[in-house]
Amino acid sequence: VEAVAAHLEGVMSTAAQAESDSNFVGVQMTTCRVEMSDSQPNSVFLYQEQALVEDLNSPYRQRFLQIVEGDNNRIDSRTFKPAESDRWVGFCTQPTRAVSTADIGPQTCSVALRAAAIGGFVGSTPAAGCVANVRGAVRITNVVVLHSQGMDTWDRGFDAAGDQVWGAEDTPYRYRR
Repeated sequence: VEAVAAHLEGVMSTAAQAESDSNFVGVQMTTCRVEMSDSQPNSVFLYQEQALVEDLNSPYRQRFLQIVEGDNNRIDSRTFKPAESDRWVGFCTQPTRAVSTADIGPQTCSVALRAAAIGGFVGSTPAAGCVANVRGAVRITNVVVLHSQGMDTWDRGFDAAGDQVWGAEDTPYRYRR
């Protein structure tokens, strides 16, 4: 749990990828640990926001993550969507980051991670994806690789017909520290 949280915490960006490949834009992902006012044993809670590098004060995706032990040596990253997204913009810059279960909103998805033989962690959403309503997508899938340089993700949105409407195709998003 702590190792996965450590991989996610901090600031990562796709700016270098965007500079070398015009198919990508510069996105910054900021993730910080939060303190739960109501105890949640054996888990770590994080707040995460993604914004275009040129507009960091307007994140397009915000979420809380609960990193917890799963079954069979798996680590689960459970995603929660806060109801009042404006309230949390820039939350990682706050000196005190305490939240309650009511603040984090409903669980919307999860990624099941396992330790990778070459170091880091590899995981994905359930095969059917997660229900969504994001830029024309009704379902989202993601494959995540956490490694020493950051994270690679194949985040994809699909419409009701099952067609991919946004996201990584042949190349992952490469978030680097």
